[in-house]
Amino acid sequence: MPSETEMMLKGYGLTTAEMTYKMPDHKHVLNTFVWQDYDLAPDHQRLFSFIEYWQKNIEGPLHSVRFVHRKLIAPGAWRHVSGEFKYH
Repeated sequence: MPSETEMMLKGYGLTTAEMTYKMPDHKHVLNTFVWQDYDLAPDHQRLFSFIEYWQKNIEGPLHSVRFVHRKLIAPGAWRHVSGEFKYH
């Protein structure tokens, strides 16, 4: 498994999803679940895989999903430094 930094350098960003679902025993009651993972936009394969997993394995049916995606390292924000200067 690559490190978080390696994933960010490959273009991954942090995806946060808020899932609102109906309680299995009380269908009129809504609850929320927050999910986060590094994912690639615009496909969001990890998010959609988790939603598919939820629909197949979790009793509480999804009501809605809201998500945001943010790249933590933008082009030009990461650069290689080959030296250091110190002034006294």
